Amino acid sequence: MEDVRGVMLFSFEGQLVFRKFLSPLSKKLENNDWIPFVDSLKAVREADLVFQKSRLYIRETDIGYLLILMGDFAPAATIRLSCDILLPSLKQIGTAKGFRRLFKKKK
Repeated sequence: MEDVRGVMLFSFEGQLVFRKFLSPLSKKLENNDWIPFVDSLKAVREADLVFQKSRLYIRETDIGYLLILMGDFAPAATIRLSCDILLPSLKQIGTAKGFRRLFKKKK
């Protein structure tokens, strides 16, 4: 999608289950301790955080939390709709290998 910079999926325990970034930012984010952040999301079902030059969309799933890092011009409605379509299929897959299949670019 336009202006989407990356996607991360965390378990409820704070373990990184899946990540895919379009920039070298991923190494900095991957090495962080995400457990306190994920613990703070216990009451959150959906959130759209706006920063100076980026946005973070957070969505609770059956297996954890989906975080989508995007720029100012990413279409929020389209991202929400895509999550609505994607989330039921996450229940059926349940493994990291399956998640990669969902985010693979189509040829």
